[in-house]
Amino acid sequence: MDKSKSFYDREYKKEHIGASREYWRDMNLGVNDGLVSTFLLVTGVYGSGLDSKNILLTAISGCIAGAISMAAGEYVATKTQEEVKKAESALETKAVANHKTDELRFLNDLLTKIGIPEAAGAEDEAFAVRRAMMGYYEKNDEAHVQINVALAFGDVEASQRSPWLAGGSSFILFFLGSLTSVIPFAVTSDENAAVLAAFIATMMCIMLVGGVKTWATRGVWWTSALENLIITAGGGGVAYGIGCGFEKMINN
Repeated sequence: MDKSKSFYDREYKKEHIGASREYWRDMNLGVNDGLVSTFLLVTGVYGSGLDSKNILLTAISGCIAGAISMAAGEYVATKTQEEVKKAESALETKAVANHKTDELRFLNDLLTKIGIPEAAGAEDEAFAVRRAMMGYYEKNDEAHVQINVALAFGDVEASQRSPWLAGGSSFILFFLGSLTSVIPFAVTSDENAAVLAAFIATMMCIMLVGGVKTWATRGVWWTSALENLIITAGGGGVAYGIGCGFEKMINN
């Protein structure tokens, strides 16, 4: 792809997120999971009656373990997905080489699905378009494989993801997200004040993340922020209730 062409610098092109779109899932998942899971962990053990020091140790352990788990999970999942794509591409290469006629019929169906209509007759404009495209791909196996893979599997070079970048971004953002529930217990020994501070900080960050997400989705910021807020607040209430329940069971 020749990115030196002037149309890549047009203002409307700059509105697109670009290559980072492939990692928004990892970034959003990482920071949300760090915020939510650590806060739920803290409220759960707070409800069970632990003091500030033990809650802090629990929060730190959850922060470190969660960040490592998130990074490892994203790395393995992304690496596996890319390996599956490569395997599928290899199979498609064999299919084009050994079953050319069938693969051309497959491509013909794919062209219909992407909006190139089937021709009603030789005079139809679509007939010339299809004939030119099918003629080209019939003679060029490499290009035939590339378009089959792109249309059938949604895999193009620009959509390839780095396992290291996916895992690394998840680790960093999970860690940063979890700090809203760690820092309050590190600066005060009053667990009641600390859990209140963690709640306020987490809710504010959750709403901020929801708002930032709409920059990419072009959605309504407050609906996204409110969705995040409701999920986190509801989960916190459930975790606190479970913690209180276990505390009563153990003490009784």
